[in-house]
Amino acid sequence: MNKINGFMLTSLALSCLTACSDNNESTNHKVTNNPNQLVEKTHASMNHAEMAAHQENSDAHSSSSITNITGDYISRPADDLPPPINRHEPQLVKVDLYTEELVAEMMPEVTYQYWTYNGKVPAPFIRAREGDTVEIHLRHGKPNVTGSSHETHESAQHAKAGHSTHSIDLHAVVAPGGGAPLMQVKDGEEKSFQFKASRPGIYVYHCASPHIPTHIANGMYGLILVEPAAGLAKVDREFYVMQGEFYTSGKFGAKGLQALDKKKLLAEQPEYFLFNGRVNALTGEKALKAKVGERIRLFVGVGGHIASNFHIIGAVFDSLYAQGAITNPPLKNVQTTVIAAGSAVMIEFSIDVPGKYLLVDHSLSRAIDKGALAELVVEDK
Repeated sequence: MNKINGFMLTSLALSCLTACSDNNESTNHKVTNNPNQLVEKTHASMNHAEMAAHQENSDAHSSSSITNITGDYISRPADDLPPPINRHEPQLVKVDLYTEELVAEMMPEVTYQYWTYNGKVPAPFIRAREGDTVEIHLRHGKPNVTGSSHETHESAQHAKAGHSTHSIDLHAVVAPGGGAPLMQVKDGEEKSFQFKASRPGIYVYHCASPHIPTHIANGMYGLILVEPAAGLAKVDREFYVMQGEFYTSGKFGAKGLQALDKKKLLAEQPEYFLFNGRVNALTGEKALKAKVGERIRLFVGVGGHIASNFHIIGAVFDSLYAQGAITNPPLKNVQTTVIAAGSAVMIEFSIDVPGKYLLVDHSLSRAIDKGALAELVVEDK
């Protein structure tokens, strides 16, 4: 076991782990496979010669290599997070993650090949307590799926596209690469490491395998909360929201399967700004819901590359813990907060008037024209 900056950081390189799946994995959505369609669209970063070589090897893809899903399956519900920690002693917290590439609806009639942890955007919310030892298990590929997810990963084309390796960099880890150097996991592999959660805060984690911006832009990000040893104040509702942007080949709303446009990524010119990975992911039946007078806590992060100007129309943040610094005194009565790329905030507030409140990026063309909009529905008690 290596000790780095006082942290326990151990590579376990597991060959066989107990299979784990996301607690909210749905069985109610249609599942189909169409690898031939993906061969034509997936690797937008390749030049013409590389694409031609890749097409020659297209038959090497397993027929079950990529899953197509419909509806809002790709989006993690805002209330999908572990409950507050109710203990006073440190313990070992085990986190099971796997990588999965999914073609899913970004909006009706628009699909995209997402790269995910545990099949959703954002990745699972990780919750630990100050002093805990956190053990991260990462598998490249969904557990209990027979056969390799990418038969040609060792080719130069797939390596360049970024499918050959996934990993995890946790901003809560104070050590080289946030743990990523120990967690470069190739197709079918599993690895594990431990770290001591000694810095309370709300932190981003993301994939850190080449090309890192591509992995992040495709949806590989989440939040990890390290609660202070004394715990957090009690609230009535907690919600998990992450903003990210998507750089699709077609304009916003263009129908069909959209590929990542690497030129747009490098120019930081996304077509979509989204909460939880999909247009209207957190609206209607999927809206955040509370009652008048309830104390609400939001964990809001930016998984992508462009800062958010986070605002709730008609609400004021009673307490804002900026930049993930949840043990610092909060700012009071805040209207809008800037959340940096790769950062997060904790917000607490209550609502006195029932109705529908809109969560937006207050660079309002992002909300009105590019998707960065969610709903908080507050009902009478």
